[in-house]
Amino acid sequence: MKLFVPSNRIKIILVLLLVFLGAGSVVYNQYLVSKILEQERSSVELWAKGIEFNSLPVNEQASTKLLNVARLLEQNPSVPDSVIDLIYEAENAKSSIDFVTEEIILSPERFKVPTIVVGDGNFIPASKNVDSTRLSTEKERERLIREYQSLNPPVRIVFGDEKKQFEQFVYYGESPTVQMLRYFPFIQILLLALLLGIGYTSYKSITRSEQSNLWVGMAKEAAHQLGTPISSLYGWIQLMKDEYRYDETATNITNEIEKDVQRLAGVAERFGKIGSEPELKLMDIEPILEQVMVYMERRLPRLGKAVKVKKSLNAKGFVMINPDLFQWAIENLVKNAMDSLPSAQKDSFIKVSSSIEGNEILIDIEDSGIGIDIKHVRNVFRPGFSTKKRGWGLGLSLTRRIIEDYHKGSVYVLRSEHNEGTTMRVTLELKEKNANNLNPILDQSPL
Repeated sequence: MKLFVPSNRIKIILVLLLVFLGAGSVVYNQYLVSKILEQERSSVELWAKGIEFNSLPVNEQASTKLLNVARLLEQNPSVPDSVIDLIYEAENAKSSIDFVTEEIILSPERFKVPTIVVGDGNFIPASKNVDSTRLSTEKERERLIREYQSLNPPVRIVFGDEKKQFEQFVYYGESPTVQMLRYFPFIQILLLALLLGIGYTSYKSITRSEQSNLWVGMAKEAAHQLGTPISSLYGWIQLMKDEYRYDETATNITNEIEKDVQRLAGVAERFGKIGSEPELKLMDIEPILEQVMVYMERRLPRLGKAVKVKKSLNAKGFVMINPDLFQWAIENLVKNAMDSLPSAQKDSFIKVSSSIEGNEILIDIEDSGIGIDIKHVRNVFRPGFSTKKRGWGLGLSLTRRIIEDYHKGSVYVLRSEHNEGTTMRVTLELKEKNANNLNPILDQSPL
């Protein structure tokens, strides 16, 4: 039975959303970069044309000839002043063209594209928006030309007149805007991943809190409902004792029933403690484990299984625990180990061992059962997960809550192999022995 079907659907949706948004960001960013590069090339070509235009000797010659003609006409009284004014206006128009070329087209503030003009022998007569250190040596200049050549095709400039011409090439790189845009998708994807991670963590936290509240409510309600029939059973047991006090067989049966009712009362008390802050005591771990094993061994004949119970309790230390809850947690692990044993299997065994390693007490519950499927190992402690047809999936979930939340320890699958068995491990912090604060397990009432 599965109250909650384990699913990675939320994770898959979030990952697909991240991939979709990341891919969309990269594609749109590349579109923007390509458009900006087109504009930058147009600007570089216009800048190159401006240099080419300013370098034409015919422009200077035309301007000189116009001024000479105007001076000659001024010396001739028969020439109207309006004609001379037209000549000067033409020259002023030429000055306006020079202004447009110098102040707008060739202005270093117009665009921030790093640009160099390269002549014969990799000579660089002009540059724009380029760090001077990159032009200091011939090796640096060659490296700069190769870099720009790999980024963009050069723009050709032709100088000279019809008789004699020579050419140079304008190489250019990428503006700071384009360089920043190339890194923007990675920053955006990182931010998206961070936001989705925060969202997923918040979702998991809320879900876990809701599930935890659900289990706490169910546990307390179960404890409340068990209280009335348990009290009634105590009354009937006392009546049976009084009625059959001289019948030895009936007395023995009544005593066994009383033990089971006490056990049931202990279970109800455990359920009632779920969700409350438990009282921890400094106790010897070995007697608690012994008591659990004695109780579980008594249950083996009822289960109809020939199981050999092995013990290797070597942890002679003290830990801060709540004995009722801790026994419950270990019993859940042992019971799961028993349930995993096939009925027809020979030489079935369950082994509980304890040892001390550093400042930790290690408790291993090993069985020779069918093992846990590798795809279920991560889910065995999830609330509602169970591979049993009638399982509620609460036992191991409550075990983890008791060990990790209340006792600040850990519980996990140490080893599991198909048809070879499983080993579950519980770790607790080892405390120093304190005789003044020691509460022997023998003082605990039977459960």
